[in-house]
Amino acid sequence: MTWRGPVLVRVIMAALLFGAVSAHSRTPIAPVERRYVVQPGDTFRAIAQRLGVEMEDLGAINGVPPPYIVRIRQALRVPLPRRPEPAPYRDAPRAATKPAKSPVKKPSTAPAVRLAGEPRLIWPTDGAVTGAFDSSRSGSNNGIDLAAYKGMTVRAAAAGRVIFAGHEPERFGLLLVIDHGNGWASAYAYLGDVTVKEGQTVRSGERIARVGASGEARRPTLHFELRHDNVALDPVPYLPTRF
Repeated sequence: MTWRGPVLVRVIMAALLFGAVSAHSRTPIAPVERRYVVQPGDTFRAIAQRLGVEMEDLGAINGVPPPYIVRIRQALRVPLPRRPEPAPYRDAPRAATKPAKSPVKKPSTAPAVRLAGEPRLIWPTDGAVTGAFDSSRSGSNNGIDLAAYKGMTVRAAAAGRVIFAGHEPERFGLLLVIDHGNGWASAYAYLGDVTVKEGQTVRSGERIARVGASGEARRPTLHFELRHDNVALDPVPYLPTRF
């Protein structure tokens, strides 16, 4: 058979139209209903778990109310599993921004209020502090005690003039006092010997004595005091920080 052009076009068009019409006119295939026959030893909960459905749905579709009693060889219709509800939309969690840590500041030992004419002090010797300042009646230590060995150099904590260099018989043994001006003075006690004289002007850091164990000291120690207008102050806040 010889197909002419217009005829061929009409056949193709007809086939396309038929396919389109048949596609819209097809009856949807009903899903096959699942059933389960109760077996000896089955429980309603176990059946629901095995089928992957909820007990409430399985009971509702089969007319089995709680407490869900079934009999052996009873045919149960199987409901469709519940579709999981879509999770509510939430913004992606933002990474928690940690506040920038401030640099840890070491507690300052500097006095809260600076006094007029206050001298710039240095440590009078290199020994460790073994006795802290305590102005209470129970403590009664008007300075600090520094551990040292006999003969260690004692330095002037600040520049000034030596106003006393001699023995104090009650407590401090060989004692030296320097006047720094403006009512400020420093005292050095328990000395082994003194290397300066009364009335002498000394520089900050200059050797003024050597450590000993005079007075009430039982071992080589330097007792150091700082006074302003004859009031004893804790020397540590006025001294440089040791690292």
